[in-house]
Amino acid sequence: MGILQELSARFRPDKVKLQLNDIQALILRSRPEPYVGIHSMIHVDEAAGGRDLLRRLADHIPAASGWTDELDSWTGVAISYDGLKALGLPETSLESFPLAFQQGMAARAEQLRDFGENAPETWEDPYRPGTCHIALTIYARDDDALDDVLAKAEAELEKSTGITLIGTHRFGADEDAKNPFGFRDSISQPLVDGSGVDPLPGQERAIAPGEFILGENSETGSPLAMPQPAPLGRNGSYTVLRKYQSRVGAFNDFLREQSADEGEQDYIAAKMFGRWQSGAPLPLAPDRDDPELGADSRRNNDFSYEDDHRGLVCPHAAHMRRLNPRDSQLTILSDVNIHRIIRRSSTYGPKWSRDVTSESDAQEDRGLFFIFISARAFDTIEFLQQEWINRGNFVDLGEERDPIVGLHQTPGTFTIPETPVRRKIDGVTTFNRLRGGEYMFMPSLTALRWIGDGAWDEGASP
Repeated sequence: MGILQELSARFRPDKVKLQLNDIQALILRSRPEPYVGIHSMIHVDEAAGGRDLLRRLADHIPAASGWTDELDSWTGVAISYDGLKALGLPETSLESFPLAFQQGMAARAEQLRDFGENAPETWEDPYRPGTCHIALTIYARDDDALDDVLAKAEAELEKSTGITLIGTHRFGADEDAKNPFGFRDSISQPLVDGSGVDPLPGQERAIAPGEFILGENSETGSPLAMPQPAPLGRNGSYTVLRKYQSRVGAFNDFLREQSADEGEQDYIAAKMFGRWQSGAPLPLAPDRDDPELGADSRRNNDFSYEDDHRGLVCPHAAHMRRLNPRDSQLTILSDVNIHRIIRRSSTYGPKWSRDVTSESDAQEDRGLFFIFISARAFDTIEFLQQEWINRGNFVDLGEERDPIVGLHQTPGTFTIPETPVRRKIDGVTTFNRLRGGEYMFMPSLTALRWIGDGAWDEGASP
């Protein structure tokens, strides 16, 4: 059973408490596996032309109510703060957005720890400050479906004036849904309360919908601050887009430096990720990979760290455990449930191969668009970057950084707890280099039409 068919089978309309018909499908609906798609970046040159494009696009954005629809493709749209300004939104609305969103990702480099080779001045042109106003993401089941929807999208763009297409990037993965390093991706996702979807084993309790959907109650019991007026903010969310170039060859070389034995290389890589390449988690498969387990969505996330407080099975420093500590004992206490994110990451470039070396990194374009959705998106990514990714204090590891996505301006260390003494592996470098990104707002379908119509000009609302 495919991931979308399984999701449809778990959908219970009688349990829905959210306005699914007004929420973009991409927020609550998982991507297909396998998948292909394209990210497109648009600059708004004239407000009227940009609004006209959004007005026409609104009819092509599916709603989250279509859980059971057999769609071959679907599109999501997000807008930057500079994009909202370029579209002519009134100052009162612009000022109602969070400060971090108003400033944009590049201006938040200090909070994000985007220094050195990850600094904004090194980013690709479409992600330079003030450049990307509208981001369109299209997911499709296969290349034929993608080509079909692309033809329609290009026809809409050809009708448009006052906008410039500044960049596109195709992506995709096969049925194993593996990231550039050969590991199954996006397994652990939060369950959104009121979405009408029954939980999978190990999915933990449902998270308050206001952590992801603006206007709903959050984990604090109240809604988070929402852009104004209500038709603009309600049922929308925020998204973080960060494009990474993956240095797969450097990662492979690093593993080869640790051992000539491929089995030992796979073991060290699993300790660094927290899972084996198939997706089988270390707490359920501590000694060897289990592809059948890794492919089983009803088992591959059904675990806790309750019996692994020392990290002997899954290291505290592992990428998976850092970004979702679950029931781990943390040195610095934090509410894990307000840092949960809905991930919509996408892989691009050639598939992983063991024989790729660092010499290939400059010749082959491969990597990951790290995309996630949260009503606290900007606070969350800055917290993750400061504490869980680029430091180790919260698990009593000092300055040790995430071995996969951490920025290592000098070679770092990865700690594997073992008895009688823990094992430290030196030489960890930056295996994922940031090539650009932006903070974005994902409007509701109502808000897309409100913006497209320029409703504020007549004081009208939908």
